[in-house]
Amino acid sequence: MSCAVCAATVEKTVRELRGVGEATVNFSANTLQVVYDPEKISLKEIQSAVQAAGYDLVVSDDAEADALEAEHRHYLDLKHRTVGVWAFAFPVMVLSMIFHTPTPLVAWGLMVLTLPVLYWGRSFYRSGWKAMKQGRANMDTLVMLSTSVSFLFSLFSTVYPQFWVSMGLVPHIYYEAVAMIIAFVLSGKLLEARAKQSTSASIRSLMELQPTTARLVDPNGEERDVPVALLCPGDKVGVRPGEKIPVDGVVLDGSSYVDESMMSGESEALLKQPEDKVLAGTLNQRGAFFLQVEASGSDTVLSRMVRMVQEAQGSKAPVQGVVDKVSAIFVPAVMAISLLTFIIWIAVAGWSMFSYALLSAVSVLVIACPCALGLATPTALTVGIGKGAQQHILIKDAFALENMCRVNAVVLDKTGTLTEGLPQVVEEKLYPGFEIYAPVLLAAEIRSEHPLASSLVEYLRRKGFVLTDISAFESLTGKGVVCESGGTRFWVGNKELAYEQLGGISFPDTYTVYFGKEDRLLATFEVRDALKATSREAVELLKRCGVEVYMLTGDKESAASEIAHAAGIEHYRWGVLPDDKEQFVIALQRQGKCVAMVGDGINDSQALARADVSVAMGRGTDVAMDVAMVTLMNSDLMLLSKAITLSRKTVRIIRENLFWAFGYNVVCIPVAAGVLFPIGVLLTPMWASAAMAFSSVSVILNSLRLR
Repeated sequence: MSCAVCAATVEKTVRELRGVGEATVNFSANTLQVVYDPEKISLKEIQSAVQAAGYDLVVSDDAEADALEAEHRHYLDLKHRTVGVWAFAFPVMVLSMIFHTPTPLVAWGLMVLTLPVLYWGRSFYRSGWKAMKQGRANMDTLVMLSTSVSFLFSLFSTVYPQFWVSMGLVPHIYYEAVAMIIAFVLSGKLLEARAKQSTSASIRSLMELQPTTARLVDPNGEERDVPVALLCPGDKVGVRPGEKIPVDGVVLDGSSYVDESMMSGESEALLKQPEDKVLAGTLNQRGAFFLQVEASGSDTVLSRMVRMVQEAQGSKAPVQGVVDKVSAIFVPAVMAISLLTFIIWIAVAGWSMFSYALLSAVSVLVIACPCALGLATPTALTVGIGKGAQQHILIKDAFALENMCRVNAVVLDKTGTLTEGLPQVVEEKLYPGFEIYAPVLLAAEIRSEHPLASSLVEYLRRKGFVLTDISAFESLTGKGVVCESGGTRFWVGNKELAYEQLGGISFPDTYTVYFGKEDRLLATFEVRDALKATSREAVELLKRCGVEVYMLTGDKESAASEIAHAAGIEHYRWGVLPDDKEQFVIALQRQGKCVAMVGDGINDSQALARADVSVAMGRGTDVAMDVAMVTLMNSDLMLLSKAITLSRKTVRIIRENLFWAFGYNVVCIPVAAGVLFPIGVLLTPMWASAAMAFSSVSVILNSLRLR
């Protein structure tokens, strides 16, 4: 595709096919995203329709690799053609500057030197002719018309100069215009192709993380290397030290520390032991282990991340709709302006100014640039969404990215968003004898069904305590449990149980769990859902971004007040149900606020769906992530302010690109038409083509600033 008009043509062609629901073309990424009914139409038929429109479509099982290879081949072909064109265009330009009024011999020489330039620029003529046959026009049509008119006029003046002499006119030739137009446009295309590769660098880096082969262990215990695509769930795979993990799976045997920073952003390696999950693309460090395959190839978490980013990059921002409408009428309008320019020149100045009229008409055709308009939005989106992925921010589509820049109110769920989501022992007081009897506490809590029991189990195991035998285990509803070990009675529970067991001794509200032996206290523990280490700083950053922060929780008032105060949040509500969260979001929207809802659980899904921008924590439930427009992969709230900042910068870049793209054409087309000729300024086709090439490249370079 040579410009936004081409992208619109492909989009319209596919969208009108029977069985196609949606079709979106990303001009900067050269991708087509289609929603279709496979019972009504096949990919082969879609491909044929695109080919009939004068383009091609890569459709294969390994489309990603094929597309990258095709893109690389296209870049190399452009490079070779550009070098060839300049080898002939430069001498043509130099000779034209030396011989202002060339002799017949020089004229014929310039014509011969221009022919190879036309040959290497044949793609413009092929594409432009195909477009004209189908009753449409694109950027290649403008190049084809401008160079064809210039060359044919020059050829006529070379072969039959007497015609102009007999009319009292000088037989001008414009071979240098033909050669330099093609040279500059091809150079612009080359720089554009190179810059486009940079915009999709984040996707390529993600794709390169996943290994292509794995070490399969057969039932006999023998290992052999096989392509990852051949692995099935249940297969056994070996992973050696220093290797990337090829699939998503569960550790069967062995242990090692695994660097998961590419997925979570956490720099500290995690110990993986039997029954622990591991993810494709993460790096195994020193140990070796065997894993059981759960997902491979396109089903891994990494592949889903890549697919999500690609779909987001291929989506269209709302502002792109305006650009598409302008692009649809842009080329025909430019052709009409070019013809009108020629007519006005002749009408005002007469046939004696024929050369100037022709030059101006050709310059109008050349300088108009639908490419810059077509690239303005998608290049910025591609870079912005890719940059987000590198920072562990997955943005579902362009609408979310554009909408996030308007957010001025953020509603945060408490549990799992501001807090760790799992109760932990945050404070303890240990009395003499605890070390001896801690194994009894561990055994009792393993049997207990109380929600806080697992927190104590984790705490005791982390301290290195092991199980002991207990008997006479009894659960006391609403209080705790009692048991026996070695003929001695032990108890563990809340303040009420401790009051009974210790003969009426009362305790302050600081502690939540009490452990004792008969009438003697052995330990007290404070177990609560702790605030994440970065939550307070994250809230401060949001406030600095001009965002109001609210907290909602179904927890009791004391817990809500404590967390809100610790996080620096003034506006909070407690005891809220899923319906209440949704109504709170609606109430903020009625006040004219653009609301982002951040949550991680099923109870947040209603509010997430209602919000202007929905954000899910990556360690939350699948329901929350399915509803959300944005996913923070490592569940660190610090990423939210980064996402808002990224959105604002991306939207600013889009607006800058559109301003310069529209402004460029508004200013340059009249100049090319000759409005400044009365003060001695007339733009030649050669410089018009240079300006056109620069406009496209400047838009891409501006987008790349996001990197």
